[in-house]
Amino acid sequence: MSRIGNKPIEIPEKVEIKLENNLIVVKGPKGELTTEIIDERIKFEVKENELIFSRTSEVAEVRSLHGLYRSLVANNIEGVLEGYKKTLLLQGVGHRATLKGNDIEILCGFSHPVIFKKIDDINFEVPDQNTIIVSGIDKALVGQAAANIRAIKPPEPYKGKGIRYQDEYVRRKAGKAAVTAGA
Repeated sequence: MSRIGNKPIEIPEKVEIKLENNLIVVKGPKGELTTEIIDERIKFEVKENELIFSRTSEVAEVRSLHGLYRSLVANNIEGVLEGYKKTLLLQGVGHRATLKGNDIEILCGFSHPVIFKKIDDINFEVPDQNTIIVSGIDKALVGQAAANIRAIKPPEPYKGKGIRYQDEYVRRKAGKAAVTAGA
C-alpha cells in the first residue's frame, strides 16, 4: 500500500495549481513547473486547499506510480516556492573553480581546465574558489547538474582529493606505505 500516495499535498497560498487533462501545472513565485501523468489509472483532484491523488487499481505498478506522481508534484510545489540547491566542495592542492560568464571553469588536477557549460533554469554560484553552489527550481535538474559536476573528478579514497558534496563522507583507505609499515 502506498502511504506516500495517500497523503494529501497542502497547497500554499503563493502557489497556483492548474489541472489540464493529464497535466499538473504548478506556478509559484520562483517559476512554473509541469508534471505529466501518463498512466490513466492515477487520478488527481483539488479539494479545498489540498491536492489529492488516488488510484483505480491495486496492481503493484500502479501503487508505485501513485506514490511517484505524488512525490513529483510535491517536489514541484516546494521548488517553485523555495527552490533547491546543492553545494559542492573542491578538495586538493590546486583545485579551484571560477565563474567565466555563465560557465564554470574547474581546475582539478588535469593538464587543462574543464569548462562546465550553463544549463537552462540552473544557476551557478562560486562564493570562493573551493565551493560551487548549484541552484534552481527543478529538484531532478539541480541534482543531475551537481552530479555531472562531481563526475568531473570524484573524490578518491587515499587523499580525498576531488569534487564532493558538502555533506558527503569519503571513506579513506590506508595507502601502500601504511600497509608495509604494519608488517
